[in-house]
Amino acid sequence: MVDNKSNKFLNSLRILGVEAVNKANSGHPGIILGAAPMVYELYTKHININPKDSKWFNRDRFVLSAGHGSGLLYSILHLSGHKLSIEDLKQFRQLHSLTPGHPEFGMTDGVEVTTGPLGQGLAAAVGMAVAEKHLAGKFNKPKFEIIDHFTYVLLGDGDLQEGISQEAISFAGNYQLNKLIVFHDSNDIQLDGPVNVAQSENMIERFKSANWETILVTDGEDLNAISKAIEKAKKSSKPTYIEVKTIIGLGATKQGTSSVHGEPVKDDLVNVKKYYNWTNESFQIDKEVYDHYQEKVAQRGAKVQEQWDKLLKDYEKAFPTEFKEFKNAISKNYQIKESDFESMVPGKAQATRVSSGQVLDKISQLIPSFIGGSADLTASTKAKGADGNFNNKNLVGRNLMYGVREFGMTAINNGIAAHGGLLPFAGGFFVFSDYMKPAIRLAALMNLQSFYVFTHDSVAVGEDGPTHEPVEQLAMLRSIPGLNVFRPADFKETYAAYMTALEDKNHPSAFILTRQDLEEIQNEKVLENVKKGAYLIRESKNAKVTLIATGSEVNLAIKVRDEIEKTQKIGVNVVSMPSMNLFDQQPKDYKDKIINKNTQRFSIEMGTTFGWGKYLGDSGYSFGIDEFGHSAPGDLVIKEFGFTVEKISKEIIKKLNK
Repeated sequence: MVDNKSNKFLNSLRILGVEAVNKANSGHPGIILGAAPMVYELYTKHININPKDSKWFNRDRFVLSAGHGSGLLYSILHLSGHKLSIEDLKQFRQLHSLTPGHPEFGMTDGVEVTTGPLGQGLAAAVGMAVAEKHLAGKFNKPKFEIIDHFTYVLLGDGDLQEGISQEAISFAGNYQLNKLIVFHDSNDIQLDGPVNVAQSENMIERFKSANWETILVTDGEDLNAISKAIEKAKKSSKPTYIEVKTIIGLGATKQGTSSVHGEPVKDDLVNVKKYYNWTNESFQIDKEVYDHYQEKVAQRGAKVQEQWDKLLKDYEKAFPTEFKEFKNAISKNYQIKESDFESMVPGKAQATRVSSGQVLDKISQLIPSFIGGSADLTASTKAKGADGNFNNKNLVGRNLMYGVREFGMTAINNGIAAHGGLLPFAGGFFVFSDYMKPAIRLAALMNLQSFYVFTHDSVAVGEDGPTHEPVEQLAMLRSIPGLNVFRPADFKETYAAYMTALEDKNHPSAFILTRQDLEEIQNEKVLENVKKGAYLIRESKNAKVTLIATGSEVNLAIKVRDEIEKTQKIGVNVVSMPSMNLFDQQPKDYKDKIINKNTQRFSIEMGTTFGWGKYLGDSGYSFGIDEFGHSAPGDLVIKEFGFTVEKISKEIIKKLNK
């Protein structure tokens, strides 16, 4: 093993990271001590970034998929000159600090994507590599390669045990994402003990079988070997997997054991410092070290950006049209208006999945940066990107053939969104949002603008049965902070939902759409109303009853209202609520106007009743489904659960007469 004990430039990374963990009395020192050489060699010799302009568009991206190693990432960000001070390192894992326990996008300068849930960082990095390749194919011209960067990943054994890793690996190999380079901190240890108690496959062969370039570095302390591996990877026509054999917690008394994975070294820090010949006081870094990182990382990267800035100015002169489109994509300058959709309103009933497909096609025409696809369900979801399938022969294609990889698809889209320059969407059956939820949660946590197109939204799916009939999924998505959830009632509400989501550039949005045809509802000021989440779609003077419905049940509620007003001679208001979360954000006066608390209130939705109580009051009632569905024709399943005008009208009248 190469001896780096006296390399204070490298070891400053190790000591700073471990000191931060020790001060917090919480964190993961093992990866910091074991994987530091990879990070050091990458940052000082290869990665092109400018800490003074950390959002420079053509920078290389680094993703710490093994997010528990955040102490290592924060150390390199500090030393290389990002907006992260020694005081910030001292506040590691503390309330409102810039150094949270796992890296958070948008919080810490230099962090490219939120990681921590293992495997998702790798998939997000795949998305960044997709974005780079697509944008390069779209905007680069001979002698004007304005998009030309690498995406680097550091992951651990745990990342590769998560199922999403295989989805990401397979996808990247299939699309030959050659600008993706993955380092594996292969230390053979995880929290519960040796890796071989849980895993035995040969990783080199696993990646080879997925069409990756593979490189083995047998000594994780060999900086020269690491650098040579990176150089080889840069020249490959495939994504590259570099397995680097390391010793977890190198220098600690318990090195090479699971004990050093997730516990501070505490008093053993004395021995760690002795091992690395470190004599400085706690959190004290010599000027020589700062100067070294300034030269090797910051100044080197600034020169690369300076050259790129000049290239971009020349590009603007040579290709003004492409330059304008490029700048619009980066700034999310979407040129779209309601009149683009008003002429598309159908003259007959149609499923909102069909309406959604038509709206998506129109958005693709109007927004060249709109890209996405479905999890092998394009024909069913109607969610398809424009300009053909993305592949090596058609880099400008905006339809991503994800295959049956729902989780991977969603996390890859997170990477596309975090990269910038593109607005991604993903399509699937609503019931399989369960597979996607962890990545949707991260999108919401990162405030990423990304679209999820969910079709087959209720028990009306019918014959496929309860495995494919969503019941609890609406409540699940609605519970995610920062996620816009729309369930539109017809074409007009569908386009209004998409327009509302396009305007919200800081949150992801989910669209819940029907398989069955829905009648177009007579309605005005739809966009204005949908933006508020809920509105009175039918209003009666002196109303005694308020019916609140979403999606396919809005028209049902209107028919129930007509029946009750006809037979009972009482006024009934109908509220269409395409988005609970947007309605909840409205002023109290508006909410009280829409849902009159002096009326008897009922909700009508073909899903769990969970979450409706806050709108109904103590005397209200929710018509919903709190059990799994059935395999039968959809109209029979709907009738079985009582979602008919006759059944609901009778129940409401019965409750009113109590």
